[in-house]
Amino acid sequence: MKIVLDGLSLTINQVHQVAYAKNKSVSLSIGSEALKKMQASRSFVFDIVNKGEPVYGINTGFGALSSMHIAKKDLAQLQVNLIRSHCTGVGKPFSKEITRAIMLLRANCLTSGFSGVEPSTVELLIDFLNHDITPVVPEKGSVGASGDLAPLSHIALALIGEGEVEMDGKIVNSSFAINHIGKTPAVLGPKDGLALINGTACMAALGALAVFEAKQIMKIADICATLTMDGVKGTDKAYNPKITLLKPHKGQILSMENLNMLTKGSLLKDSHPDCHKVQDPYSLRCVPQVHGACRQTLIHAEEVVNTELNAVTDNPLIFVESGEVISGGNFHGEALALVMDYLAMGVAEICNISERRIEKMMNPVFSELPAFLTKNSGLNSGLMIAHVTAAALVSENKYLCHPASVDSVPTSTDKEDHVSMGVTAGRKLHEVIDNAKTVLAIELLCNTQALDLQRPLTSSPALEEVYKAIRAHVPPIEDDRIFYKDINNVIKVINSGEIIKAAELHTGVLN
Repeated sequence: MKIVLDGLSLTINQVHQVAYAKNKSVSLSIGSEALKKMQASRSFVFDIVNKGEPVYGINTGFGALSSMHIAKKDLAQLQVNLIRSHCTGVGKPFSKEITRAIMLLRANCLTSGFSGVEPSTVELLIDFLNHDITPVVPEKGSVGASGDLAPLSHIALALIGEGEVEMDGKIVNSSFAINHIGKTPAVLGPKDGLALINGTACMAALGALAVFEAKQIMKIADICATLTMDGVKGTDKAYNPKITLLKPHKGQILSMENLNMLTKGSLLKDSHPDCHKVQDPYSLRCVPQVHGACRQTLIHAEEVVNTELNAVTDNPLIFVESGEVISGGNFHGEALALVMDYLAMGVAEICNISERRIEKMMNPVFSELPAFLTKNSGLNSGLMIAHVTAAALVSENKYLCHPASVDSVPTSTDKEDHVSMGVTAGRKLHEVIDNAKTVLAIELLCNTQALDLQRPLTSSPALEEVYKAIRAHVPPIEDDRIFYKDINNVIKVINSGEIIKAAELHTGVLN
């Protein structure tokens, strides 16, 4: 896989591909035009240094110390000191995948040519990605303004040979890793340290990977809902396009279309035209409206993240053509923080309605199936406590959805007096996504069992294909067994993409 970085064209899918690349299967490079822009802005920085005029970020202190002019002989040490002093991250490290995404986004931003950074330093960052060398980056310590200073500093520390990295499954000193690939540590000059750490790469990486995952979750949620509908002999009448077109929200239309594609050809849904049930509960009847609204959060999040992926978020910025260095605030993560809080609520609502559908399958009064989906209730507890686990995660999501973005803790002697808390928003969002996968896995564990209890009637070709994908890893439930293993196996099937692929064999590409 070859990707050429130019600061203009990076996509969410590419971020995910690079983050999860295996066995050094990614090949990243800087585009030739981008390299020319980087070299021009680098030369401009040295022109400023030679003139001796104080310019923020180049020959001054930082933040609240920006009024202090630094002598030319100390500029290299200034940048090294910046990196060392800003390595204050705490907590467990980000996953390897998240860290790789952060590195990619920082490199892409710097290739835009507005930072004045030394090109070879960015090339070393790209070498890390190409050779599967991953800095150890603690996940706590950023307030989401002035850039993700602490986490990005840990990456910069690795580039200068003073940090720790994961290489070949081991944690080693970065100088060893750099030597191992035949390179030398970066030597920081004017502006280099600040350019490496001043930006939204950490927040944007969390957002990009979350959007990718949320896209899969929205598809799987529609699959789950239709499987459950058939499992309890519900009706698809509420999915009629005539209804949705009278309330034509984009997300609702997309979900409605999926639901109708998925249920097409189901013998189960057509097996009870004159049954005594007048209406299904909201968790089945209002799927287009609820799932559709959740999709709206994703649509907005994707728009914002796509913009941020190719945004220039450094400060100050070098405008070579006009001969200007302008200090501003593109490092502020407010847009990302707000939208990640919003997406967290959308994904959490997917969990909420899924848990309600699980409850309907547990309840023999509604489902008319054996209690807790086990044939010998009493002796067997069936999926009783699997439902309780789903309820626990849904409840946990409620406090995780308290918005981080409405908080602000002024820092740096009140120079940085409004911050976004974007990394906190992103970290919470990823927890909500993990919980969503588990809740949907539990629903799949339940509705495939419900389908077994409805035999010999069959669901649609698409949903029967999904059923087979689950049954390849989880057998039908005859008697009680250790269910956490089944839940974990279904999560693996979700993560592998098998469920969506199975459905799309018959539906074509789902929305």
